[in-house]
Amino acid sequence: MRKSYRIKKEKEFQAVFDRHDSVANKAFVLYQLHKPGQKHFRVGLSVSKKIAHTAVLRNQVKRYLRQSLLELQPELPSEIDFLVIARKPATKLNMAETKKNLRHLLKLGKML
Repeated sequence: MRKSYRIKKEKEFQAVFDRHDSVANKAFVLYQLHKPGQKHFRVGLSVSKKIAHTAVLRNQVKRYLRQSLLELQPELPSEIDFLVIARKPATKLNMAETKKNLRHLLKLGKML
């Protein structure tokens, strides 16, 4: 996924958090902020050290999420910023399970 599709700055993360528009499932939490006029969606990923103690595991969860989002990209709305925050069960998921859980979460958030 290209860097233009990512939320990286603290101020942008905080803007999405402050909106308090969130849904959750067992493995992930989704915060979303609608931004009319935006060319494409932007996503921020967060995997805490409390959830995965090693950088290897945190990066693996983020890789799985990025790949799942890349596969779901044509179905996602363009005028939205959203954050995906991993919970403890996300560290035990493989790629297929991660995509399934992410799809469920996006449906809960009415993004799919």
